[in-house]
Amino acid sequence: MAHDVLAFDTALDHACPAVWGILREPDLYSRFFRGIGSCELHTDMAHLFHVRLISPRGTVVQLQMRQVLRESIMEMRLEATQMSRCFASIRLVPEGGGARITVRIFALGQLHPDFAKTGDGAVRDWVRSGLLRISEYLDGEQTSVLANSGEAHSLQLSVLRTMIASGVARASRPDRGLRQLNSLAKWGFTLAGGLGAAAARSPGTVASIDRHGTTTYGQMAARTGFIASGLAAEGWTTDSTFAILARNSAAMVECMIAASKLGANALLLNPGLAARAIEEIVTSHAVDVVFVDDEFEPLVRYLPDRIVRLSTHPRSTVAQRRSIEDVISAGTEATPVAPPKKPGRLVVLTSGTTGTPKGARRPTPPGFGAIAAMLSRMPLRRDEVMLLSAPLFHAWGLAALQLSTPLLASVVLLERFDAEECLESVARHRCTVLVVVPIMIQRILDLPASVISRYDTSSLKVVASSGSPIPGASCTRFMDTFGDVLYNFYGSTEVSWATIADPTDLRLAPTSAGRPPLGTRVAVLGTDGNPLPVGAVGRIFVGNDMLFDGYTNAASPAVADRLMDTGDLGYLDASGRLFIAGRDDEMIISGGENVFPRPVEEALALLPQVSEVAVVGVPDPEYGQRLAVYIVRSDGATLDEAMVKNFVRNRLSRFSIPRDVTFVDELPRTVTGKILKRQLAG
Repeated sequence: MAHDVLAFDTALDHACPAVWGILREPDLYSRFFRGIGSCELHTDMAHLFHVRLISPRGTVVQLQMRQVLRESIMEMRLEATQMSRCFASIRLVPEGGGARITVRIFALGQLHPDFAKTGDGAVRDWVRSGLLRISEYLDGEQTSVLANSGEAHSLQLSVLRTMIASGVARASRPDRGLRQLNSLAKWGFTLAGGLGAAAARSPGTVASIDRHGTTTYGQMAARTGFIASGLAAEGWTTDSTFAILARNSAAMVECMIAASKLGANALLLNPGLAARAIEEIVTSHAVDVVFVDDEFEPLVRYLPDRIVRLSTHPRSTVAQRRSIEDVISAGTEATPVAPPKKPGRLVVLTSGTTGTPKGARRPTPPGFGAIAAMLSRMPLRRDEVMLLSAPLFHAWGLAALQLSTPLLASVVLLERFDAEECLESVARHRCTVLVVVPIMIQRILDLPASVISRYDTSSLKVVASSGSPIPGASCTRFMDTFGDVLYNFYGSTEVSWATIADPTDLRLAPTSAGRPPLGTRVAVLGTDGNPLPVGAVGRIFVGNDMLFDGYTNAASPAVADRLMDTGDLGYLDASGRLFIAGRDDEMIISGGENVFPRPVEEALALLPQVSEVAVVGVPDPEYGQRLAVYIVRSDGATLDEAMVKNFVRNRLSRFSIPRDVTFVDELPRTVTGKILKRQLAG
């Protein structure tokens, strides 16, 4: 039990000004003190902070804290404003070349009943461990490396247990589970292998649902076999390259799997690209056949005549255009294709937010580790009903599709995203999983409350988002509306996944990217390539079994010690969570200060008058660069430039105050919702 008054001293081998420079900034506390999720400044004049922390029993506690500083003697008082007797005082006194830190804590138990049960020794250890991390930070200790190697550091055993717990493998004893995994593994880990294993285990289970109807795993296995046979009969082989230009549908999935059964390469094209860009990509990748939705005929009309076009529709509306149904008919009379000696490559295009899209060769999963990684941080089980709103041509949509077959999930496919239709589909199909990109979350939140309440979404247990950051304010609003079901994936086309933030992470630290899943390493490195201390901002590197195999048309990112550069900057906090500061190429230097757009975006996203916001760096003749803000107002909201600047001024440093504020009707985005900042900056 904690005493009402707890007093102790400790010493650090660092001068008082260096330690004081950190302790006087509560927004840095989460980087060094475990259990603190965030300290967000509410108003600078009163030094009021909104604090999120987790109790020893796992309860997320939110409170308001006032900071009172006496700079001249380096003394600080932290008061919990709701509890008049609960406060802490900290004072620094020089001692030799270091600092003596005196800590006094009063009425800690008032914060929450869980804290009242915490012993004095545990509280002292917690404070001292946080101060030790500050010391390590000042010493430049190389502590910013995380590796999730599973229980008892046995990755193989952890993979096995994860597979059994999720229902991918069922066994009462681990040895039987291992034999079951080996039995599944013989099908391979390609799209074709995943479908084959699912069809063998449960052919009558519904594999996909789209506007044309339902398809079982057995039916899809047969149809894709006929497509592959029909293509082979026409002379296409493992050396051929197929491209797919389509919206989410069972037909698109079947084309991908048929290419996989042939062992051919498949290039997933983004329908949001211009015809000229598609022509360049198709030509540079030596594509032989394009599977295309009829609506995208204008995008392929001027491709070279040698490239065959096949419609994904049952009956093509394009004159003399054959469809995959015609290929299936031919395939029923053809010799079945044999399993390929080597798997074909899936090539996914990058988003192109910083320039021309690059083709990224996705690797074939080497085993169940890739599946176990995702399942280790998400409570997914066999027989889920998965609404896949994220586009399949995107690495995130593709990853969800690859995960669906081991789980024997029924995948609901929507050709276009509409926020209300999405909720209606969840209610109608009783979906348990929703896979989205962040802009879809925002569009759902933009719906009137009366529309949201019209649909029963209580079946949802996982809403998985990836592709770009979710504003912290949106994370909180979404979970307040739909429950604690949100999971935020941080990764990229190149590194696949890096970290996953679960609902507890997002309640405690809404801007967090989460923690590394099973079999994943994350490191924050400095310019010299060495790990930085916990809390320090540096380049984020990731290692796992699914790092991509390189670009088809550009040099690959840097790799160090089997870790790949993400191109992002960020830091690790004391609790092992990753935070993204921003893209390396987004950081600006204003008046000699490093400034990132994301904290400004996060701050402005808290305003109810702001629907969407983007911050970019632009040239400035006096400071070198300055921040410019582009805002989409919420419907009916009143907001002006002065209000925006004052709001930022009261929360962030003076270099973060935008010089330019522009109100726009919409922000330029890719088809997957990423903001095209280069169009704003240009």
